[in-house]
Amino acid sequence: MNTRGTLSFLAENSSAPIYRPSVGGAKARLDLSGNYLKREVEILDGRDLLEAFSVHEQGFQLVKHKSAVNDIYDMGQRTQLHDVECCELVTTATDATYTHVFDHTLRSSDSSRRKEKRSREPTTVIHNDYTPRSGPQRVRDLMGNEAETLLQSHFAIINVWRPIRTVDSFPLTMCDARTVQPEVLIRAERRAKNRIGEIYVVLFDPKQRWIYFPTMKTDEALLIKTYDSREDGRARWCIHTAFDADITKPNARPRESIETRVFAFIAPNQAQPKVAGP
Repeated sequence: MNTRGTLSFLAENSSAPIYRPSVGGAKARLDLSGNYLKREVEILDGRDLLEAFSVHEQGFQLVKHKSAVNDIYDMGQRTQLHDVECCELVTTATDATYTHVFDHTLRSSDSSRRKEKRSREPTTVIHNDYTPRSGPQRVRDLMGNEAETLLQSHFAIINVWRPIRTVDSFPLTMCDARTVQPEVLIRAERRAKNRIGEIYVVLFDPKQRWIYFPTMKTDEALLIKTYDSREDGRARWCIHTAFDADITKPNARPRESIETRVFAFIAPNQAQPKVAGP
């Protein structure tokens, strides 16, 4: 069912934004400077659309996958099962020859659950996680002596977004990458304790096409492309946000989810394993 939602866009007259990622816990809050404009937009139900979604076309795709994990908060299961599953999903979607999990973020819209699990809040400002500068820099930050060799190949960063329980509130909406003009993407400095990065925030454009998948269940995952080094016409990234849907019931359960970020290196000439863990 299509819905409407109020999304937060950067205002045209805003100062240069600065984003400080929250620390998990009950008081986790979005910390993003700048001026923002709220717009009510139509959000299409992707389940009703007669089209195939792809990380290379629209920038995202929904996949069916029943995980072997029964407790995502168990670090052993997360490393031994979840990360391998995520790499396999990304390999299938991108034809990567080498994948590497490098980050997890747990989120909840319930403060007591955030306190218990040290998770973070849903992000309710439209953004993309990387820019042409910060995507390659993340490889350099994390891949050590291999980084420069890996950067000689094309690569993508895929966010594997999974519900921990059925999503009844604060679903994700993604913008069809084919409807995003370069001039609406505004760089924002990302200031964490141990590094300075960069993300995109977004200006409003009435031609943007927003899509969501209502009531996502635990046997589904969203693959969201947040960076691609290739400039050959395929989607390079996918702007997205959590939102409060008009059709959300007053007694809807809080949203609880995990996102796992995966490097996907497309390097046919490299003698590396097809799937790797973190």
